[in-house]
Amino acid sequence: MSDADRTDAAEPEVVSFGCRLNAYESQTMLRHARDAGLGNAVIVNTCAVTAEAERQARQTIRRIRRERPDALIIATGCAAQTNPAAFAAMPEVDRVVGNAEKMEPATFLALGGARHPRVAVGDIGAVRETASHLVGGFEGRARAFVQVQQGCDHRCTFCIIPYGRGPSRSVPIGDIVREARSLIEAGIPELVLSGVDLTAFGTDLPGRPTLGQMVKRLLALVPELMRLRLSSLDVSEVDDDLMRLIAEEPRLMPHLHLSLQAGDDMILKRMKRRHSRAQSVAFAAEARRLRPDVVLGADLIAGFPTETEAMFANTMALIDDCGLTHLHVFPYSSRSGTPAAKMPQLPGDVRRERAGRLRAAGAAALARTLAGRIGSYEAVVVEKPGFGRTAHYLSARIDGALADAPAGAVVTARTQASDAETLRVAAAA
Repeated sequence: MSDADRTDAAEPEVVSFGCRLNAYESQTMLRHARDAGLGNAVIVNTCAVTAEAERQARQTIRRIRRERPDALIIATGCAAQTNPAAFAAMPEVDRVVGNAEKMEPATFLALGGARHPRVAVGDIGAVRETASHLVGGFEGRARAFVQVQQGCDHRCTFCIIPYGRGPSRSVPIGDIVREARSLIEAGIPELVLSGVDLTAFGTDLPGRPTLGQMVKRLLALVPELMRLRLSSLDVSEVDDDLMRLIAEEPRLMPHLHLSLQAGDDMILKRMKRRHSRAQSVAFAAEARRLRPDVVLGADLIAGFPTETEAMFANTMALIDDCGLTHLHVFPYSSRSGTPAAKMPQLPGDVRRERAGRLRAAGAAALARTLAGRIGSYEAVVVEKPGFGRTAHYLSARIDGALADAPAGAVVTARTQASDAETLRVAAAA
């Protein structure tokens, strides 16, 4: 079957791996594919953050080919960007498209044609335009993610993402305001500002506005915006304006997620992070001083090369020392081409066991936080009838008269009880 024949059949679809950035870029790609009339096509948006993520993408591509032998299968995303030859070598893959190319409507107009190159992956490191073509993505009717920054200029020794995403590029503030207004007008109560290195926002824009300055202008220019969240923050880059907003702006939600990765100074140095353990603890203390009810989350890596049990213990202790609640824990995954891959590696079972201990400590911290909310009044964004998220991004099951509230509604309820993962809330008597 020719590529032209393939475009005449069913609707295109996207299978997405990895981060929320990928997930919402997938929505843009799906729209481009539909606008181009690209049918019977499956776009696999891959992730490169771990070897396991790349393996799962390959496995999925093979399964799709078995189930849909006539489909046009397109591999894209970070793994396809950093390792295009490997995906091109798969007989199941018809096209390999780079991370910059996947966001362009012209790519999808050409994909169905016989003349489109099998591999279209450019030099992502040479991309310099702002990310203003990136659009917000919906999570049901409850919230929308607005990409305000793309790429990363740092070179952490464990991370391959800069090679998949390219240099840091920021969206002009005016474009962010317009996107936010359109989403609010569509009835979305909560927006999340996202990026690969969010706190690097503005370094490439005229006047070098900081993330805090941008958020301040956004909230001022879009007064109808009810709730605003931020994705992962680098504690070494948070500016004074953002700290003032944490203290003074009730529409900025009291939940911050921190890119910490480790709690031992030697490991942080070998990771080539830009903060120390003391900076992490100091930031958490200051955020809590400014906003006493703030809930903090963090990314943590277990089993980084050369990590001793004592070094790991420092990371474990960081959960209590920073008062962390929401943890994203990853066992270290060696990525070819990164400096950490050349360091002495820990056995896989050690990495997994340490990750398990971190997750258990995080689960206990979350349970304590949930139990501490019993009796509190919560403003809950309904994600689906009977379930939503509080301002602190805590899961909430909604009982009683409010259980039928539609997705996108914001209801005020009193916490009746909690279990290890969820609050149970209901209308106050």
